[in-house]
Amino acid sequence: MALRCQSTAKNLRTTPHVTGSDNSSQPADRAPHRVSTTARQIIFTVVFILILLPGAAFPHDFGRLNTLIGSALTERSEPITSFDKARFTLSPELRLSGTPLLQSGKSLLAQTINAPSPSAANVNLTAPQWGTEKSYLIPALEIVGFDVLLNLFDRAYFGCCDYDVDLSSIKRNLHRGWNEDRDEFTVNQLGHPYQGSMYHGFARASGLNYWQGLAYTFVGSIFWEIAGETTRPSKNDQISTGIGGTFLGEALFRISNFWLEQGTGSRFWREIVAAAISPPVGFNRLAFDQRFADIFPSKKPEYYSRMHLGVVSATQDRHESSGEIDRYEGIVDMALDYGLPGKSGYTYDRPFDYFSFQAAASTAIGFESVSTHGLLFGTGYDIGNHYRGIWGLYGGYSYMAPQIFRLASTALSLGTTGEWRVSDSLALQGTGLLGVGYASVSDIAGISNERDNHYGVAPQALLSLRLILGERASIDLTAREFFVADVSGSGVRHDNVVRADASLTWRIHREHAVSIRYQLSRRDFDVRDLGNRIQDRGTVGIFYTLLGRNRFGTGD
Repeated sequence: MALRCQSTAKNLRTTPHVTGSDNSSQPADRAPHRVSTTARQIIFTVVFILILLPGAAFPHDFGRLNTLIGSALTERSEPITSFDKARFTLSPELRLSGTPLLQSGKSLLAQTINAPSPSAANVNLTAPQWGTEKSYLIPALEIVGFDVLLNLFDRAYFGCCDYDVDLSSIKRNLHRGWNEDRDEFTVNQLGHPYQGSMYHGFARASGLNYWQGLAYTFVGSIFWEIAGETTRPSKNDQISTGIGGTFLGEALFRISNFWLEQGTGSRFWREIVAAAISPPVGFNRLAFDQRFADIFPSKKPEYYSRMHLGVVSATQDRHESSGEIDRYEGIVDMALDYGLPGKSGYTYDRPFDYFSFQAAASTAIGFESVSTHGLLFGTGYDIGNHYRGIWGLYGGYSYMAPQIFRLASTALSLGTTGEWRVSDSLALQGTGLLGVGYASVSDIAGISNERDNHYGVAPQALLSLRLILGERASIDLTAREFFVADVSGSGVRHDNVVRADASLTWRIHREHAVSIRYQLSRRDFDVRDLGNRIQDRGTVGIFYTLLGRNRFGTGD
């Protein structure tokens, strides 16, 4: 167990469970102190919303940038009338006193053709270029320090005995085998990947590349399993932390830096939001001043971002043993597609130069979903003059909890992402993935079932399509399927989980839009001695939608 979180007030309800594992082996002296799950739900939902709201849109608003720069200019012999024509201008006679553009008496006004540059206030002329300053020691010390502080907190908060680490417990863990632990689902499948994202972020924020960050994350997870807890090291924790954490951590690292690069507003609030998205980025920028102050270069990707804020109502519920559920839910749902194919000159030579990220919070369950998949190895390709795509090996992490069950998966997939420009006003984007991962499935029915999880190897597939109708509307279709085989002796012979949704987004004005969405979550599982069981939930929702900009993410 690592970062503990409880995702739903429903966990206090005790109902019969169907998955048949025996939890009697849990130590009798494990009686951790617990706060109200309702309080936890409120706390985590509020924190989640605070992170999502500012990071949902990265507006490219020429008017705001022009106003910012124009207000600083008090004298200019020949004003610029088109940003597209001002690629790079140095003008010593500009009077920029009191603005962040002033550097040693000279001014900087930069704009890149076809894509707005970062706000002038984001330019740091004194920081070393990203990647030229790197450290292998700093992230190692940060990971050890983080684990020590986390252990001390868990020891004080949860009490005896999982965290009473000493030299004898470390020696014992070094010599005994690894197993599958039975900690709460949200701890193993949400807390552990987030803990891994912290390890990955420490390495990336110290100037290291993705693969070096993955190594630090994997070793950091081993260190925690051996020296952070007294319990036996866990194989499922190592996968979710050491591998799933890198996929989640790289997405958060990229989003944090993209916000710094593209965000508007004062530098203070940009730094606060960036640190909320990826705390290691904020910590290293604060602790080491100019050494790690430069921003990871995005290479100006084509992207699509949106945030839904609305309410959904259940149209169907068949939930077997999951107990009472809420028919209505308030939803905050953020999504970002980064590095979409179709933009001339954009290359995919770094892991996660393309990735998709989605996260949602619900008033009924807290964290409802978190998922990301990104291109690890791959290349671009063209078909004719109207189709551009990428293909290769993708890494992905998924977590979903649609009130009736939970599923989490860490996977590698082969697939492709592409854009077909049908006409000037019509484009079709899509991603298709087919892969295999390690997954866990659980009922939502009290704390006993939080530990009654079904682990297994999970072949899985994803298909997503977005039809873009000019700058006015988009239609999105997504379907995911997971088939979890029994490898944990839980009594569930197989689990087949499907999540599908369809939505229509209509842009009203600038970045403001409305959306309607239908979503179906279905679990079909076979329990030894009980036979086949089905859980499904369908919802219809209406949302106010904030777009990242006033179009839907098509290339040039």
